Amino acid sequence: MIIWLASYPKSGNTWIRTIIGQIINNNFDSNDVFKESKNIELYPSKKFFRDLDNHFNLSVFPQEKKKIIFKKTALNWDISQSRINISKDIKIFKTHNMLCKLNIDGKLCSFTGLDNCLGVIHIVRDPRNVFTSLKNHFSFKDDDSAFRFITNDNQSIGLDENNIPQLLSSWKNHYNSWKRFPNNNLLIKYEDLIRDPKKEITKLIKYLDQFYDILISDDNINKIINNSSFKNLKNLEENGFFDENSVNKHTNEKKKFFNLGPQNDWKSLLNKKTITNLQNIFNSEMKELGYL
Repeated sequence: MIIWLASYPKSGNTWIRTIIGQIINNNFDSNDVFKESKNIELYPSKKFFRDLDNHFNLSVFPQEKKKIIFKKTALNWDISQSRINISKDIKIFKTHNMLCKLNIDGKLCSFTGLDNCLGVIHIVRDPRNVFTSLKNHFSFKDDDSAFRFITNDNQSIGLDENNIPQLLSSWKNHYNSWKRFPNNNLLIKYEDLIRDPKKEITKLIKYLDQFYDILISDDNINKIINNSSFKNLKNLEENGFFDENSVNKHTNEKKKFFNLGPQNDWKSLLNKKTITNLQNIFNSEMKELGYL
């Protein structure tokens, strides 16, 4: 059965994966952080769809086929997850997909449900800081482009890179969708993990202990904190241990994934207009999460 590690892009999913990888594999070698996190794969991805329909085997998704591929992805969510669960093993998957139901040609397609998964670790981050990270990660030239992305109810990613599409929707809709998951729903706030990593890692250990045999000492927790620090992750990236970098769409140069980390501070990076607009459109959710 599946446990989802769900987040809007640039909210700390990769960071949490490095922590969980150490917890469930009981490996606290600082150089193996990304090696262990690779066991938490991305869903949806071609690996889990390629034999379900010939469209998924295309190396390049032509523009005229993208609408069909999007539909076929939704139609195969349940089938692909049922196949994953044939082994009966517990598997953790990273996803940026919102928890949604789509009507595809008269058929109601749910991204996931209790038949296929045990629960969700739901990661959220202040949308003002998500905004600045998105702008860098996706090479947006201006705030307006990033603002359209984060507020678009129909936003998706993947197809333009010839990958299986992930339906994000807006930051607001994404957050509200996963908070409604009814079983084993653990919320982790990026800011809390920065503020008190030991407390949040302990919460993760307690959650995962429901499904794995976990024995971790205080000394191990301290190693996890050091191993998953921004400083160490950035150092590992610089030394070639990380290979999930995005590419600058304008220069084709590989971008640094671990760019600013805790130094990503919306107060010094965003103009007043953008701050006001984000706070207005996400007001209710930001208040609920304690960001306002």
